[in-house]
Parts: sequence; C-alpha cells; structure tokens
Amino acid sequence: MQQLKRTLFAKFRDAETRLHELNYLFWECTLRCNLQCLHCGSDCSRNSDYIDMPVNDFLNALQTIQHIPKNFTVVFTGGEPLMRNDIEECGRQIRKLGMQWGIVSNGVLYNEARHNSLLNAGMGALTISLDGMQNSHNHLRSTAGSFEKATRAIEMAAKAPQLNFDVVSCVNPMNIHELDAMHQLLESLNVKSWRLFTIAPIGRAANNPHLMLTARQFAVLMQFIVHARSRKGMNVQFSCESYVGNYEAKVRDSYFFCRAGINIASVLIDGSISACPNIDRSMAQGNIYHDNLQNIWDAKFQVFRNKSWTHKGICASCSDYKHCRGSGMHLYAGNPPELLQCRKL
Repeated sequence: MQQLKRTLFAKFRDAETRLHELNYLFWECTLRCNLQCLHCGSDCSRNSDYIDMPVNDFLNALQTIQHIPKNFTVVFTGGEPLMRNDIEECGRQIRKLGMQWGIVSNGVLYNEARHNSLLNAGMGALTISLDGMQNSHNHLRSTAGSFEKATRAIEMAAKAPQLNFDVVSCVNPMNIHELDAMHQLLESLNVKSWRLFTIAPIGRAANNPHLMLTARQFAVLMQFIVHARSRKGMNVQFSCESYVGNYEAKVRDSYFFCRAGINIASVLIDGSISACPNIDRSMAQGNIYHDNLQNIWDAKFQVFRNKSWTHKGICASCSDYKHCRGSGMHLYAGNPPELLQCRKL
C-alpha cells in the first residue's frame, strides 16, 4: 500500500510540475525589521539598505497575471511586514484584483488595533513565529519581551475564525527540549495548526552554526511530531523544507514536494522574480522592473521544474533520489548551486 501511495504521489507531483500553475506569491515588501534574530535567512535590520517597495510597483507586476486561480494568495513577508504603515491599503488593492492575501509576522507589532484593521482590510491568512518558551525565544530573537508580545498576538489571531492561521517554530538546540511545553502552550491558546522547521545555514544563520540540530536532535524532532500527530486536536506538521526518508508521510499530511518554482514564486525587495524568498538570490529568473511577471513564470524557472542537475554528489548514489529530487531548493547555494545539507533519516 505504501509503495502504491508513493507511485500515485509521484505521478501527481510530475503533473503539477508540468502544469506549474502559479497560485502562491510571496512579496518581500520590506527588509526592515524590528528584531535582530540570530537565525534570520534574509539578514534583515532596522535600517535596511533597501527602501520599501512602492505598492504600485508590485501591483503593476500582479496585473500581468492573466489567469488568476481561485485560491491565488499573496503573502507579505520581509523583514517584518508590519514595519510598513500601509499594509492595509496594499491588502485592499490586492483584494480588488481578485486575490487573497496574508502576512508572516514575528508578532511584536501585532496589537488589537492592528489586528482589527488588518481583518477589515481583508487579510485572510496569518503566520506568527514562536521559537521556544520565554528565555529561548527571546534569545533567538535577541529581544527581551518578544515572547510575551508573540503569544498575545497568537491568542488574538487564534480567536478569529475567518483567518487561516498557523504558528511556525524554528527548532534548534536551545528549544528542542521545550517542544512538549510549547505544544501545551499553543493548545491552551486554541491554536489549530503548528508547523515546525529547522535552521538552514543561510543569511545570518550561516554565522551561527550552534543553531543547527545534530542528526540525533533531528531524529528527536521527527519522533516528537509523529507522537503529536497521533493525538487529536492541533495539526502538527514538519515544514516543506526537506525530504526526511523513513519519516515521510508520518510528519506531514503528504509526501515531500518542494513547490518552489512549481506553484510558488516571489517578488523580492529589489524587484527580482524568484521562487521561495529563502532561495539563493543567484537563482532569480527576472525582475519586475524590466520583465513581465507572467511571461517570466511561463518561460523560465526550468532550474526548479527540471531538477536533474541535482543528481550529483551524495544525491547521485542515493536510492531515495526519485522521491527527494534533491530536497528543498533553499538548501542550495553558490554558482553552480551546491547542496548545503541533507536531512534524510
């Protein structure tokens, strides 16, 4: 039965890749951030070298999209999107184009007034980060008090039935022993969905190798998720970051599938058109300031849709390559891109 499921999923994955319908678009609307997180993949700061992208520039790019799927969603990311004071107006304009929108936030600036104004502007999705209990979260975020503000934001968001809301947590050696306590906390706040991921050596995290899980710690994480998923209530999942071998379909609702460049694209702060915003920026496919977003999506992204170039090094002799396809694209860096780490267990 397991083999049949894998075969059927492989056919589904290949069909999705051939169709490559764009239905999820990240907008890196700012690189300003109110925190200095040790693991930041974007290496953001309060005073970014880049100015916030004008909303009309982004809207002009969106208007090149010819066929908008029913579930098309724009996700504001950064940096911290709430550093912008015009998020609500950006959201209203996106809704006028027939698209849904949401944000990814650290929760520090998310108060009751902002919560209500975002909902009134049509926000339909929200992700807030919680990276441990009080001390470990504040340490990773390099900011005292950030834990209390994040948990208050989570409590507000969990009470909004119109929101597609989840909490995302970065698991590292400082909080690996706190997973049970975090689970209990999130259940007490009525959170329905919790995604867990690990730190990749990109951005600021590349200078903090002590944040990477050992193989043994990673196995502990997998076992925790398996156990948590056996319980009723909150849906706990490992993120889409990588293939996990024997734990596939045990730690997620489905098998691993990196949809970067398949269904997911991003517009970065400088206008670059890429896939997931955590992917090495040398893999950008164009730029909205001189390219048509729809045309770039249709004509390029071959590096994401045909991953035969990843079948080298440790991947060349791996019996699971047909399932993994080189793992998550954000785990590649350099020119030519090389795999940073393998998470197969």
